[in-house]
Order: sequence, then structure tokens, then C-alpha cells
Amino acid sequence: MSSGAAGAIRHAPAVHRRDERTERRERRECGVATVVAAVLTIGLVVIAGFGLALGSAMLARHRAEGAADLAALGAAARAPRGPASACSAAGEVADAMRVRLLDCALDGPDARIVVETRVPVGLGALSAQVTARSRAGPVRR
Repeated sequence: MSSGAAGAIRHAPAVHRRDERTERRERRECGVATVVAAVLTIGLVVIAGFGLALGSAMLARHRAEGAADLAALGAAARAPRGPASACSAAGEVADAMRVRLLDCALDGPDARIVVETRVPVGLGALSAQVTARSRAGPVRR
């Protein structure tokens, strides 16, 4: 035999047999990634929902504080005309700012205002209420 003939013989690649332990492990892990992905997705949705609810509450609080400040300034500007005129001005400002005027009182030239608004969380029955207070009047020297 020549060396060329021996080089032409090719050996078939060895067929790797899977052992039973590998097959059992693969059967056991079948679908685990789907469950983990589902749990992580649910976790992310819960965290995002909490973040949205918290942001909504902060926005409602800032809106209520701003409305209370503006209503107090409006009431203080009309304080010399009497409590009815001052509280009427505060009510107009509160309505324009879409908050509810809970209390309006004059202490001399100072106006004290309390307003309330709802936190829009998407679930009407579960929405919380935010209250803000403000006081405005002339500067005392």
C-alpha cells in the first residue's frame, strides 16, 4: 500500500451520545426561563405602577399647594372689602385650579385658606385626597 491510499481513508466523526444525567437535567430545566422571565416582568410592572402612583401623588400635592397659595393671595387682595368678597375670590381661584375650597377665613388683613384635591390613580374608589393650607396678607414690620 502506498501512503496516498492510507491518507485517503477518512474516519467518520464519533457520534456523541448524550448521557442520561444530561437528559434528565434538560427535562427538569425545561420552561424555567419562561417562569423567571414572567416573574421579573411582573416585578417590573409592579415597580413601575408604584412609581406612577407616587409621581401622581406628588403632582397632586404640588398642584394643591399652588392653588392654596393663589387662593390665599386672591382672598388677601380682597380682604379690605370683607370676608364674603375675599372668600368669593378664593373660591373662584380654587375652581379655576380644579381644587375644592374647604375653608376660608380672614384674620384681619390675613387670609387663611384650606383646599383639597384628589390624587388621580386610575381607580376612582381608591383615589386619595391631598389637602394644602396657605396664608397670605400684608407684611408686618
